[in-house]
Amino acid sequence: MAAQESATAASAGPVIRTELLERRYGARLALHGLSLAVPAGSVFGFLGPNGAGKTTAVKLLLGLVRPTAGEAMVLGRPVGDPAARRRIGYLPELFRYQDWLSGREVLCSHAALAGIGGAMRAEAVDRALETVGLAADGLRRVGTFSKGMQQRLGLAVALLGTPELVVLDEPTSALDPVGRHEVRQIIQGLKASGVTVFLNSHLLTEIEAVCDEVAVLDRGRVIAQGRLPELLLAKGVEVEMEGMTADEIALLGGSPAEGRTVRFRDMAEGDVPELVAAIVRGGGRIHAVRALRTSLEQRFLDWLEVR
Repeated sequence: MAAQESATAASAGPVIRTELLERRYGARLALHGLSLAVPAGSVFGFLGPNGAGKTTAVKLLLGLVRPTAGEAMVLGRPVGDPAARRRIGYLPELFRYQDWLSGREVLCSHAALAGIGGAMRAEAVDRALETVGLAADGLRRVGTFSKGMQQRLGLAVALLGTPELVVLDEPTSALDPVGRHEVRQIIQGLKASGVTVFLNSHLLTEIEAVCDEVAVLDRGRVIAQGRLPELLLAKGVEVEMEGMTADEIALLGGSPAEGRTVRFRDMAEGDVPELVAAIVRGGGRIHAVRALRTSLEQRFLDWLEVR
Protein backbone atom coordinates (compact mmCIF):
# COMPACT_ATOMS: atom_id res chain seq x y z
CA MET A 1 0.00 0.00 0.00
CA ALA A 2 2.82 2.41 0.88
CA ALA A 3 4.61 1.66 -2.40
CA GLN A 4 1.39 2.33 -4.33
CA GLU A 5 0.89 5.64 -2.54
CA SER A 6 4.49 6.72 -3.24
CA ALA A 7 4.14 5.84 -6.93
CA THR A 8 0.88 7.80 -7.12
CA ALA A 9 2.51 10.80 -5.47
CA ALA A 10 5.41 10.70 -7.88
CA SER A 11 3.14 10.51 -10.94
CA ALA A 12 1.02 13.44 -9.71
CA GLY A 13 3.73 15.94 -10.58
CA PRO A 14 7.39 16.29 -11.53
CA VAL A 15 9.65 13.70 -9.96
CA ILE A 16 12.29 16.40 -9.53
CA ARG A 17 11.34 20.06 -9.11
CA THR A 18 13.77 22.83 -8.24
CA GLU A 19 13.19 26.56 -7.91
CA LEU A 20 16.13 28.97 -8.09
CA LEU A 21 18.42 26.44 -6.42
CA GLU A 22 21.78 27.89 -5.41
CA ARG A 23 24.96 26.61 -3.80
CA ARG A 24 27.96 28.64 -2.72
CA TYR A 25 31.32 27.43 -1.48
CA GLY A 26 32.67 30.49 0.25
CA ALA A 27 32.88 33.22 -2.36
CA ARG A 28 32.51 30.79 -5.26
CA LEU A 29 29.03 30.35 -6.73
CA ALA A 30 28.93 26.72 -7.90
CA LEU A 31 25.25 26.69 -8.84
CA HIS A 32 22.98 29.62 -9.53
CA GLY A 33 19.23 29.79 -10.08
CA LEU A 34 18.67 26.16 -11.07
CA SER A 35 15.00 25.61 -11.95
CA LEU A 36 14.07 22.17 -13.26
CA ALA A 37 10.93 20.08 -13.68
CA VAL A 38 11.65 16.44 -14.51
CA PRO A 39 8.51 14.55 -15.63
CA ALA A 40 7.72 11.13 -14.18
CA GLY A 41 8.70 8.20 -16.37
CA SER A 42 11.07 10.26 -18.53
CA VAL A 43 14.78 10.01 -19.27
CA PHE A 44 16.22 13.44 -18.46
CA GLY A 45 19.69 14.39 -19.68
CA PHE A 46 21.85 16.76 -17.65
CA LEU A 47 24.69 18.24 -19.70
CA GLY A 48 27.48 20.71 -19.33
CA PRO A 49 31.24 21.13 -19.63
CA ASN A 50 33.60 20.27 -16.78
CA GLY A 51 33.12 22.68 -13.89
CA ALA A 52 29.60 23.65 -14.98
CA GLY A 53 28.05 22.67 -11.65
CA LYS A 54 26.49 19.31 -12.61
CA THR A 55 28.05 17.35 -9.74
CA THR A 56 26.99 20.02 -7.25
CA ALA A 57 23.43 19.84 -8.58
CA VAL A 58 23.35 16.05 -8.25
CA LYS A 59 24.66 16.24 -4.67
CA LEU A 60 21.92 18.76 -3.85
CA LEU A 61 19.21 16.55 -5.36
CA LEU A 62 20.42 13.56 -3.37
CA GLY A 63 20.61 15.53 -0.13
CA LEU A 64 24.36 15.10 0.18
CA VAL A 65 24.86 18.87 0.48
CA ARG A 66 22.44 21.61 1.44
CA PRO A 67 21.45 24.49 -0.83
CA THR A 68 22.50 28.03 -0.03
CA ALA A 69 19.22 29.32 -1.45
CA GLY A 70 16.17 28.10 -3.32
CA GLU A 71 14.24 24.88 -2.85
CA ALA A 72 14.04 21.40 -4.32
CA MET A 73 11.57 18.54 -4.14
CA VAL A 74 12.34 14.96 -5.13
CA LEU A 75 9.57 12.36 -5.38
CA GLY A 76 7.21 14.82 -3.79
CA ARG A 77 9.35 15.40 -0.67
CA PRO A 78 12.09 17.87 0.29
CA VAL A 79 15.57 16.81 -0.82
CA GLY A 80 17.34 14.67 1.74
CA ASP A 81 14.10 13.30 3.17
CA PRO A 82 14.80 9.66 4.18
CA ALA A 83 11.48 8.43 2.77
CA ALA A 84 12.39 9.81 -0.66
CA ARG A 85 16.01 8.65 -0.55
CA ARG A 86 14.90 5.04 -0.08
CA ARG A 87 13.14 5.26 -3.45
CA ILE A 88 16.22 6.52 -5.34
CA GLY A 89 18.92 4.46 -7.04
CA TYR A 90 22.27 6.20 -7.55
CA LEU A 91 25.37 5.43 -9.60
CA PRO A 92 28.15 7.95 -8.82
CA GLU A 93 30.78 8.80 -11.39
CA LEU A 94 33.63 7.68 -9.12
CA PHE A 95 33.13 4.64 -6.90
CA ARG A 96 35.15 1.70 -5.68
CA TYR A 97 34.20 -1.55 -4.01
CA GLN A 98 36.49 -3.74 -1.90
CA ASP A 99 38.58 -6.00 -4.12
CA TRP A 100 38.21 -9.01 -1.82
CA LEU A 101 34.40 -9.04 -1.95
CA SER A 102 32.48 -10.91 -4.61
CA GLY A 103 30.01 -9.05 -6.77
CA ARG A 104 27.16 -10.79 -4.95
CA GLU A 105 28.57 -9.77 -1.55
CA VAL A 106 28.75 -6.14 -2.66
CA LEU A 107 25.11 -6.25 -3.70
CA CYS A 108 24.01 -8.07 -0.55
CA SER A 109 25.65 -5.46 1.68
CA HIS A 110 24.00 -2.60 -0.23
CA ALA A 111 20.66 -4.41 -0.17
CA ALA A 112 20.98 -4.71 3.62
CA LEU A 113 21.70 -0.98 3.89
CA ALA A 114 18.61 -0.33 1.77
CA GLY A 115 16.49 -2.37 4.14
CA ILE A 116 15.90 -5.27 1.73
CA GLY A 117 15.90 -8.41 3.85
CA GLY A 118 15.28 -12.12 3.86
CA ALA A 119 14.29 -13.92 0.68
CA MET A 120 13.60 -10.57 -0.98
CA ARG A 121 17.29 -9.70 -0.69
CA ALA A 122 18.46 -12.76 -2.65
CA GLU A 123 15.79 -12.13 -5.26
CA ALA A 124 16.75 -8.47 -5.60
CA VAL A 125 20.44 -9.34 -5.97
CA ASP A 126 19.71 -12.01 -8.60
CA ARG A 127 17.52 -9.60 -10.56
CA ALA A 128 20.11 -6.80 -10.48
CA LEU A 129 22.93 -9.13 -11.62
CA GLU A 130 20.78 -10.46 -14.45
CA THR A 131 19.76 -6.97 -15.57
CA VAL A 132 23.37 -5.76 -15.96
CA GLY A 133 24.70 -8.98 -17.50
CA LEU A 134 26.70 -10.22 -14.50
CA ALA A 135 24.57 -13.23 -13.56
CA ALA A 136 27.44 -15.63 -14.33
CA ASP A 137 30.03 -13.52 -12.47
CA GLY A 138 28.33 -12.86 -9.14
CA LEU A 139 30.73 -15.09 -7.18
CA ARG A 140 33.89 -13.60 -8.69
CA ARG A 141 35.93 -11.20 -6.58
CA VAL A 142 35.64 -7.55 -7.56
CA GLY A 143 39.44 -7.36 -7.86
CA THR A 144 39.23 -9.65 -10.91
CA PHE A 145 36.61 -7.48 -12.66
CA SER A 146 37.48 -5.37 -15.69
CA LYS A 147 36.59 -1.66 -15.62
CA GLY A 148 33.50 -2.38 -17.64
CA MET A 149 32.38 -5.11 -15.24
CA GLN A 150 32.92 -2.81 -12.27
CA GLN A 151 30.80 -0.19 -14.01
CA ARG A 152 28.05 -2.77 -14.49
CA LEU A 153 28.30 -3.73 -10.81
CA GLY A 154 27.83 -0.09 -9.83
CA LEU A 155 24.79 0.06 -12.07
CA ALA A 156 23.45 -3.11 -10.42
CA VAL A 157 23.76 -1.43 -7.01
CA ALA A 158 21.74 1.53 -8.31
CA LEU A 159 19.00 -0.82 -9.55
CA LEU A 160 18.60 -2.84 -6.34
CA GLY A 161 15.00 -3.08 -5.23
CA THR A 162 12.42 -1.06 -7.12
CA PRO A 163 13.66 2.56 -7.27
CA GLU A 164 11.24 5.12 -8.69
CA LEU A 165 14.10 7.47 -9.63
CA VAL A 166 17.52 6.37 -10.85
CA VAL A 167 20.33 8.95 -10.96
CA LEU A 168 23.17 7.87 -13.24
CA ASP A 169 26.43 9.83 -13.33
CA GLU A 170 28.46 8.85 -16.43
CA PRO A 171 27.07 5.28 -16.53
CA THR A 172 28.85 4.28 -19.77
CA SER A 173 32.24 5.93 -19.19
CA ALA A 174 34.16 2.62 -18.90
CA LEU A 175 32.16 0.56 -21.37
CA ASP A 176 32.89 -0.52 -24.92
CA PRO A 177 30.29 0.09 -27.70
CA VAL A 178 28.51 -3.19 -26.94
CA GLY A 179 28.34 -2.33 -23.24
CA ARG A 180 27.01 1.15 -24.03
CA HIS A 181 24.31 -0.37 -26.20
CA GLU A 182 23.31 -2.71 -23.36
CA VAL A 183 23.15 0.19 -20.88
CA ARG A 184 20.92 2.09 -23.32
CA GLN A 185 18.61 -0.93 -23.37
CA ILE A 186 18.57 -1.01 -19.56
CA ILE A 187 17.67 2.69 -19.46
CA GLN A 188 14.90 2.20 -22.02
CA GLY A 189 13.62 -0.75 -19.99
CA LEU A 190 13.51 1.40 -16.85
CA LYS A 191 11.54 4.05 -18.71
CA ALA A 192 9.12 1.43 -20.06
CA SER A 193 8.44 0.29 -16.49
CA GLY A 194 7.69 3.86 -15.36
CA VAL A 195 11.02 4.61 -13.66
CA THR A 196 12.41 8.12 -14.08
CA VAL A 197 16.08 8.30 -15.10
CA PHE A 198 18.22 11.38 -14.44
CA LEU A 199 21.27 10.95 -16.67
CA ASN A 200 24.44 12.97 -16.31
CA SER A 201 26.87 12.26 -19.16
CA HIS A 202 29.53 13.81 -21.36
CA LEU A 203 28.71 11.35 -24.17
CA LEU A 204 26.31 13.43 -26.22
CA THR A 205 25.50 10.57 -28.60
CA GLU A 206 24.29 8.55 -25.60
CA ILE A 207 22.14 11.45 -24.41
CA GLU A 208 20.71 11.91 -27.89
CA ALA A 209 19.91 8.19 -28.16
CA VAL A 210 17.90 7.80 -24.93
CA CYS A 211 16.76 11.15 -23.50
CA ASP A 212 13.35 12.79 -23.79
CA GLU A 213 14.42 16.13 -22.32
CA VAL A 214 17.69 17.83 -21.47
CA ALA A 215 19.01 20.74 -19.47
CA VAL A 216 22.39 22.29 -20.27
CA LEU A 217 24.41 23.86 -17.49
CA ASP A 218 27.31 26.28 -17.92
CA ARG A 219 29.11 28.15 -15.14
CA GLY A 220 26.41 27.20 -12.66
CA ARG A 221 23.48 28.39 -14.79
CA VAL A 222 21.00 26.65 -17.09
CA ILE A 223 21.55 27.97 -20.62
CA ALA A 224 19.16 25.65 -22.48
CA GLN A 225 16.35 23.34 -21.46
CA GLY A 226 13.50 21.51 -23.17
CA ARG A 227 12.36 18.45 -25.07
CA LEU A 228 15.19 17.06 -27.16
CA PRO A 229 13.35 16.77 -30.51
CA GLU A 230 12.38 20.43 -30.32
CA LEU A 231 15.84 21.60 -29.28
CA LEU A 232 17.42 19.82 -32.24
CA LEU A 233 15.15 21.35 -34.86
CA ALA A 234 16.95 23.69 -37.23
CA LYS A 235 15.28 26.47 -39.21
CA GLY A 236 14.53 25.07 -42.65
CA VAL A 237 13.49 21.90 -44.47
CA GLU A 238 14.90 19.09 -46.58
CA VAL A 239 12.91 18.13 -49.67
CA GLU A 240 13.38 14.89 -51.56
CA MET A 241 12.47 15.87 -55.09
CA GLU A 242 13.26 15.59 -58.78
CA GLY A 243 12.33 17.28 -62.04
CA MET A 244 14.02 20.67 -61.54
CA THR A 245 17.44 21.96 -62.54
CA ALA A 246 19.99 23.31 -60.07
CA ASP A 247 19.36 26.84 -61.35
CA GLU A 248 15.60 26.48 -60.85
CA ILE A 249 16.18 25.16 -57.35
CA ALA A 250 18.53 28.05 -56.56
CA LEU A 251 15.83 30.56 -57.57
CA LEU A 252 13.64 29.08 -54.84
CA GLY A 253 16.46 29.41 -52.31
CA GLY A 254 17.46 25.75 -52.25
CA SER A 255 20.82 24.03 -52.47
CA PRO A 256 21.24 20.41 -53.67
CA ALA A 257 22.57 17.94 -51.11
CA GLU A 258 23.13 14.20 -51.47
CA GLY A 259 20.96 12.21 -53.88
CA ARG A 260 17.59 13.81 -54.52
CA THR A 261 17.71 15.86 -51.34
CA VAL A 262 17.52 19.66 -51.56
CA ARG A 263 17.97 21.86 -48.47
CA PHE A 264 16.05 25.09 -47.97
CA ARG A 265 17.60 26.85 -44.98
CA ASP A 266 16.33 29.84 -42.98
CA MET A 267 12.74 28.98 -43.80
CA ALA A 268 9.92 29.41 -41.29
CA GLU A 269 7.45 26.57 -40.84
CA GLY A 270 4.62 28.71 -42.20
CA ASP A 271 6.44 29.15 -45.52
CA VAL A 272 6.61 25.43 -46.30
CA PRO A 273 3.17 25.15 -48.05
CA GLU A 274 4.10 27.95 -50.45
CA LEU A 275 7.48 26.32 -51.14
CA VAL A 276 5.78 23.02 -51.98
CA ALA A 277 3.35 24.84 -54.30
CA ALA A 278 6.24 26.65 -56.03
CA ILE A 279 8.11 23.38 -56.62
CA VAL A 280 5.01 21.78 -58.14
CA ARG A 281 4.40 24.85 -60.36
CA GLY A 282 7.98 24.59 -61.55
CA GLY A 283 7.51 20.99 -62.63
CA GLY A 284 9.15 19.37 -59.62
CA ARG A 285 7.97 16.11 -58.11
CA ILE A 286 8.16 15.86 -54.32
CA HIS A 287 8.77 12.56 -52.55
CA ALA A 288 9.20 13.78 -48.95
CA VAL A 289 9.51 16.94 -46.84
CA ARG A 290 11.39 16.88 -43.52
CA ALA A 291 12.26 19.53 -40.98
CA LEU A 292 16.00 20.15 -40.81
CA ARG A 293 17.67 18.78 -37.67
CA THR A 294 21.07 19.25 -36.17
CA SER A 295 23.12 16.98 -33.92
CA LEU A 296 23.18 17.41 -30.16
CA GLU A 297 26.94 17.92 -30.35
CA GLN A 298 26.60 20.88 -32.73
CA ARG A 299 23.74 22.37 -30.75
CA PHE A 300 25.76 21.93 -27.54
CA LEU A 301 28.69 23.83 -29.05
CA ASP A 302 26.30 26.54 -30.25
CA TRP A 303 24.84 26.93 -26.76
CA LEU A 304 28.33 27.31 -25.33
CA GLU A 305 29.25 29.66 -28.18
CA VAL A 306 32.21 27.49 -29.16
CA ARG A 307 33.46 28.31 -32.64
